[in-house]
Amino acid sequence: MRTPEMFLSGIGVYLPDTVSIEKAVADGRYPAGLVALHGLVGAAVAGDTPAPDMALWAAEQALARAAHPPTDLDLLIYASSWHQGPDGWLPQYYLQRHLTGDAPLAVDLHGCNGILIGLELAASYLAAQPDRHAALLVAADNFGTPLLDRWQGGGASYVVGDAGSAVVLTTTPGFARLHAVSTAAISEAEELQRAGEALFPPGATVGRTVDFVARSEAYQKQLTESGDLAALARIGGELLDLSHRTVAECGLSMRDVTRIASMNSARPVTDHLMASLGRTLADSVFDWGRTVGHLGASDQIAALHHLICTRQLRPGDHVLMLGVGPGVAVSCAVVEIVDVPDWPATVPGKAAL
Repeated sequence: MRTPEMFLSGIGVYLPDTVSIEKAVADGRYPAGLVALHGLVGAAVAGDTPAPDMALWAAEQALARAAHPPTDLDLLIYASSWHQGPDGWLPQYYLQRHLTGDAPLAVDLHGCNGILIGLELAASYLAAQPDRHAALLVAADNFGTPLLDRWQGGGASYVVGDAGSAVVLTTTPGFARLHAVSTAAISEAEELQRAGEALFPPGATVGRTVDFVARSEAYQKQLTESGDLAALARIGGELLDLSHRTVAECGLSMRDVTRIASMNSARPVTDHLMASLGRTLADSVFDWGRTVGHLGASDQIAALHHLICTRQLRPGDHVLMLGVGPGVAVSCAVVEIVDVPDWPATVPGKAAL
């Protein structure tokens, strides 16, 4: 979907200190034999800091950088991949109470591509009426709970890190232009994240740990027994097709893209994705992502923030952001840098990027 006259006006990130992969190996949490092969360095660990607080701090920074009053917003979208607080409670209203006030419509989304889906929805919402001008999108996750092993719960392809991120989308010029954003669903593969488990009672209500490895293995076993592997193959194919289509919508080709920000994954996974897109590992954000882990719904915005703060982008550069979420849904967005803000890579009193 083309998004004419939509701009990113501010970004904020809260990133806690990291725990090294060496420490995880020494503690028996990560296999020593995978360190060299996968190239992961560590994971950001927030301790007992609540995810909504990380979202709030990131949002404050994003709005300050956008020079946009927090109470003058039309939409607030909160994206997450993990539990945010007490069951039966929603975190977007926490940000309304402590930051934005009650004026904006506030909704929540779930999944590692939540921010990208949020950009698509926010752009449509702002374009629907001429008096709507600004949306705040936030994401936050703290995976440090007994129900998930951050070092091996996702298998060999990634370790999980904690973070908060935020971006302000406006109809007035900002530091970057959102050219296009798109999402595609592969619903026939929805069982990938739940295979081997009953739908009821939900695992969290009975204290069942999350084991994505076991679920994936159960799903692949089902597909092998049925002889139909098409659904699994479609996930990667749809992500590639959607990426090329969205880039082409902007009048660009994949070779015109400066950097690609995808899920922070192990080197073999990122290598394969880059090669499939006709690019190399150097075109990704792997060198940064390997130090912080997969940040749930914050990967893409935190990566863009890193590229800006470390002066790796120039006006006219294009960034392709990719995400995959349960469903299965794949999303991508194309952003063009208009101006490179002089943002420090630290959040005073909060965290360092």
